[in-house]
Amino acid sequence: MAEIMQSIETFLKGTGIYQLFQQPDWWKTVVMFVIVGVLLYFAIVKQYEPLLLLPIAIGMLLTNIPGAGIFHADWFVQTDIDYMQVLHDGGFLDILYLGVKLGVYPCLIFIGIGAMTDFTPLIANPKSLLIGAGAQLGVFVAFALALISGQFTPEEAAAIGIIGGADGPTAILVTKILAPNRLPAIAIAAYSYMALIPMIQPPFMKLLTTKKERAIKMESLREVSKVEKIIFPVLVTAVVGLIVPRCAGADRLPDVR
Repeated sequence: MAEIMQSIETFLKGTGIYQLFQQPDWWKTVVMFVIVGVLLYFAIVKQYEPLLLLPIAIGMLLTNIPGAGIFHADWFVQTDIDYMQVLHDGGFLDILYLGVKLGVYPCLIFIGIGAMTDFTPLIANPKSLLIGAGAQLGVFVAFALALISGQFTPEEAAAIGIIGGADGPTAILVTKILAPNRLPAIAIAAYSYMALIPMIQPPFMKLLTTKKERAIKMESLREVSKVEKIIFPVLVTAVVGLIVPRCAGADRLPDVR
């Protein structure tokens, strides 16, 4: 009988529920579970960018299960990451997270986005390029606000500022280089707000446009040939890559002194 009771006690102490309430800051984990529920609701019920919010929510759920050992954040905040330790002792998300720390995922995402992008409107109306410049203004505004707050170093403020550029992969890549300790928070912030655009954008659209303007059906100004569609991204990649090689994925510029 004593052995049975000992087995039951061992089982109960090994549960995530028991380990949760053994943590002094257990309420933080509960808050994260609530956030997971909210993100799942928006992704599944409201259909707000499910391809973004659903993986984020599931990742948060798995990471915060007490005792699961699926992710060790403290391994990745160090200056010199012990990759052998991660490969040998790491959990499932530890292994996947290597793609973030090594800068693999942002490049893959950019390649995928580039392959799906239709440049027809831009080629037909090059002036529309100025609209995209508005996001770049957001970089400097977010950077200035983060720096003025006094809560962040210049490197951390720069990483936060990249979120203002409305581009998740860039935010991850820059943060990995400048402020790796802020990577989890910045990645979640960058992708969460982009996924919630269907909620954020409509009020501003109604504020800045009339009902008649919103009813206008946007059409291409001219026919764009297949050759133009092929040459444009290749030419832009070559020119930008030659001017700023670092944008091609290099973490460091070559020493030219």
